[in-house]
Amino acid sequence: MRFYIDPGTGSMLFAILIGLIGAAGYLLKSLAVKLRFLLSGGKHKESDEEKASFVIFSDHKRYWPVFEPVCRELDRRGVDVTYMTASPDDPALENSYEHIKAEFIGEGNRAFSKLNFLEATLFLATTPGLDVYQWKRSKRVKYYVHMLHCANESTFYRMFGLDYYDALLLSGQYQIDDQRFLEKLRDLPAKEMELIGIPYMDEMVKRLKAAPKIEKAEGECKTILIAPTWGDSSIFHKFGDKMIDKLLEAGYHVIVRPHPQSYTAEAQLIADLKARYPESEQLEWNRDNDNFEVLRRADLLISDFSGVTFDFSLVYDKPIIYADTSFDASPYDCWWIEKPTWTFSVLPKLGEQLTRENLDALPEMIERCIGDPQYAAARKEVRDETWVHVGEGAVRAADYLVAKFEELKSKEAAK
Repeated sequence: MRFYIDPGTGSMLFAILIGLIGAAGYLLKSLAVKLRFLLSGGKHKESDEEKASFVIFSDHKRYWPVFEPVCRELDRRGVDVTYMTASPDDPALENSYEHIKAEFIGEGNRAFSKLNFLEATLFLATTPGLDVYQWKRSKRVKYYVHMLHCANESTFYRMFGLDYYDALLLSGQYQIDDQRFLEKLRDLPAKEMELIGIPYMDEMVKRLKAAPKIEKAEGECKTILIAPTWGDSSIFHKFGDKMIDKLLEAGYHVIVRPHPQSYTAEAQLIADLKARYPESEQLEWNRDNDNFEVLRRADLLISDFSGVTFDFSLVYDKPIIYADTSFDASPYDCWWIEKPTWTFSVLPKLGEQLTRENLDALPEMIERCIGDPQYAAARKEVRDETWVHVGEGAVRAADYLVAKFEELKSKEAAK
């Protein structure tokens, strides 16, 4: 007889196990410290492991472009950082920065089990869900900071995604308003919230300006990029093969770029699509860790509520088509917000909406979006709302992090 444990129960049991191991580990370490104190005649010199530290954690290699501009600025200032990654092939592991020391700490629960007992003064991550499931706040980490990895809602994380961070680095006032609403609703202590802008998008702008312009021959077919988010509300679940068929029939060059999580959470769906639509001269599958080139090559993006929508429209200044996927807000923090989400309120300004009813007219929609000047004007308006301090993101992030790090160290020294 086989026993089935649902994911929620499994996560709870794992958390209990981690808690027991952590308590035992903490007790043993405390006894060791006391023993060293007694053997040294009451004099204890702090070891390197016990000194104040600055840690950055990345749960996937795709976030190196998000962190790298900040790491570069911290390195320039001579700030020593330990960069922990859950990807064994993370580009961060081969970084050349003198003060950024990267290490692989294991994948999945192995990484979280290490983080649960981490000792650090300041901890920065883009990973939501702190203290919700298997990832617990370590009693020996003084301060947790979250930095967004996209340009839209801070409430598009799964429920309670940011509740237990101490500080948030954000890019638009509406994000602060939403988080303050949730704090009040859930009776949470007020977090520090700093508007820094979007460091990785600043980098994209620099790269785009330096890159050669892509010239297309007269009559050459347009390139359409399909890059949705993952989950039941995504394009592939709602439209799937019908949309791809329509694009191929119209003669477009099609690039399909699933969300990285799709390869894990909905592997069979992706396998079925790849089997039906193999690589060809007209269609390609893209899984580049860095999406810069694939976004640069595309003439138009078809997506849903994915953050890549804003990368494409606000950095590359190109039109989009966004799919009506009957978004189910119930798993997300935005379900609690008593007003329309910012993302769904601005998408109509950036392009046209694809529905089941107008799917047959998709080629005509594409041509209108590419040729209509109203969308270019609207992109500037949306950019101003969600991307403050353009070009200054990494500097402002480093300013906040260094100041907070020094403040925390001063408090530790005063004890």
